[in-house]
Amino acid sequence: MDQYLPDKVNINGEQFRVYLTKDEIQERLKDMGNRISHEYKDKRPILIGVLNGAFVFLADLMRYISIPCEVDFLKLSSYGDEKVSSGNVTDLKNIDADIKDRHVILVEDIVDTGLSMNYLFKKLEQFEPASLSAATLLHKTEATQHDVELKYVGFKISNLFVLGYGLDYAQEGRNLAQIYILEE
Repeated sequence: MDQYLPDKVNINGEQFRVYLTKDEIQERLKDMGNRISHEYKDKRPILIGVLNGAFVFLADLMRYISIPCEVDFLKLSSYGDEKVSSGNVTDLKNIDADIKDRHVILVEDIVDTGLSMNYLFKKLEQFEPASLSAATLLHKTEATQHDVELKYVGFKISNLFVLGYGLDYAQEGRNLAQIYILEE
């Protein structure tokens, strides 16, 4: 199967170029999956993906986890079709699983301000999981305003606008197999 791997892409009249290649991403996910497998051995974690952006990352990450695990999803909104967070978090879909006394790993595509992740930690802690940690593909460390502990980070990046590999710009670009940045 061919994957969507152009060198450059134009979305909404703006030009983007490759920032992280498919191979770089997969190599990092392999490392993360091995670490999760080791640290959660005999714990059967449940990975909770944050839709829509994290579904590609979560699917690939799970394939590198070599222990039994489960998956569930929730959906939030804090961006809409914009390039920056609105500053408000809205629940659009809750999890279906009972996470009481379970080992939960929140899986997010990108953490920038930390608003959504902070919100999710507070929300899910109410269900009394045995443990609660977070995995993110990308962390914009310069943009972080809320104190969040990210146990598994794929890549630390500067405050760039990125798309591809599940991340979108006005719902476009999610199917790109690499991460792209806006060309200045």
